[in-house]
Amino acid sequence: MPKKDSSSVWDQVVEYLNYLSNQPPGFVIHGEKASKETSNKQQLLKQLFAPYANCTRCPLGTLGRNTVVFGEGDPDADLMFVGEGPGREEDAQGRPFVGRAGKLLNNIIVAMHFAREDVYISNVVKCRPPNNRAPLPIESGTCKNILLLKEISIVKPKIICTLGATATQALLGPEARLSQMRGQVHELGPYLLMPTYHPAYLLRNPAAKKIVWQDMQQIMRLLAQSKQ
Repeated sequence: MPKKDSSSVWDQVVEYLNYLSNQPPGFVIHGEKASKETSNKQQLLKQLFAPYANCTRCPLGTLGRNTVVFGEGDPDADLMFVGEGPGREEDAQGRPFVGRAGKLLNNIIVAMHFAREDVYISNVVKCRPPNNRAPLPIESGTCKNILLLKEISIVKPKIICTLGATATQALLGPEARLSQMRGQVHELGPYLLMPTYHPAYLLRNPAAKKIVWQDMQQIMRLLAQSKQ
């Protein structure tokens, strides 16, 4: 019986160890399937957004917006934040939540022991309303149906956190009252939904930060329970 070449086996071990050492932080050996699923979701989101880069399906498309601001983040995120719509900075940069309210949201995300890249962030409408007014029903309804609901169905988050009344009413119905519904877990089909105040509201009413943090702590508990 031929003797195995131990040197060639050792060379294979060294080669494999070198391969592992060159992988990025967080690399999981058995993560090939997850990586493929993430790649598929990224492609689906890209395909979803592509036809609407110059969207005029609702009035906001012709009222002075500069950029259609699509959602961004981890397409496999367990947590999805949904706001009202882009502001001036978002319209200029083409990214959601990058102005003052966005910086506060980033701080909240970090306090929850996440990075911004770990969650998915979007808005009901993808175009900035004039003077940052609230979107009209025809505007929020159109964008919700052609983009937001499809974003949710692709990402499939475990929890959706709606930020402010507009986002809450878009997903839970026009009769939804944020003051009555925040802090409570609601069902949106297969998803759990937690309404809370928009970061822009917190900039005007700092005392409400404590209330929002209570909501975030509840979200953290729900996410931890989902992994047990």
